[in-house]
Amino acid sequence: MFLQHYNTFLEVMKLPRARLNFSQRIDPDDIQAAYRNYTKPHPRFKIIRHKTIGAALIDLAQFPHREAYLEHIKGKNHGGYHAKRARSRGYVVRDIDRNAYVDDIHDINTSLDTRQGRPLDRKYFEKQERFENQGHFRYWGVLNAQGKLVAYATLGIYGNFASFSQMMGIRNNDGIMHLLLSEAVCQLIDAGQVRYIMYDTFFGAQPGLRHFKTILGFRPYRASYTLQ
Repeated sequence: MFLQHYNTFLEVMKLPRARLNFSQRIDPDDIQAAYRNYTKPHPRFKIIRHKTIGAALIDLAQFPHREAYLEHIKGKNHGGYHAKRARSRGYVVRDIDRNAYVDDIHDINTSLDTRQGRPLDRKYFEKQERFENQGHFRYWGVLNAQGKLVAYATLGIYGNFASFSQMMGIRNNDGIMHLLLSEAVCQLIDAGQVRYIMYDTFFGAQPGLRHFKTILGFRPYRASYTLQ
């Protein structure tokens, strides 16, 4: 057991370091709340902070333009391959007003009882009739050829990084989630507003979700946070 923990410690120490800054000028109340959440004690390992070890990040500085990122994730069974399949089947990614898709969002949320091997939080089974939009958030959706919303994502801009807070979709084999996430990354590269994009962590994720993150360019980092 000691050797296992020691080897894990060595692996963690080899992870690249990312310094993530929260900027209060964006939205003081929400940014401070997010900072407290990201730096609270880990639910299992109290001596470390919540989203520090194994943070799933893409360093956008390595991609001068969206084509460089798409080149990075192309190849058989990589994220770009699956995203291309979704495009060929008529799916498109759009900025959305969630209030225009209340029924579709409820259909997505209730389409599965479990996701990534875990029971879905019961709050997703309660239909939300009204959504409040925040100025430092982006809201994306995937629409099928008939204009129905089949996946959506919400992402907050916090400072020098952005982080997904939701990413949900119906389950099919069309590559819609790969299309959604890859286009979100491309739009952040286009905007040049942040250096990093985060999708929670690696070590707490199920193998399927870890694979999904990996083939779309995410890597585990040791993250440190500052509040400015």
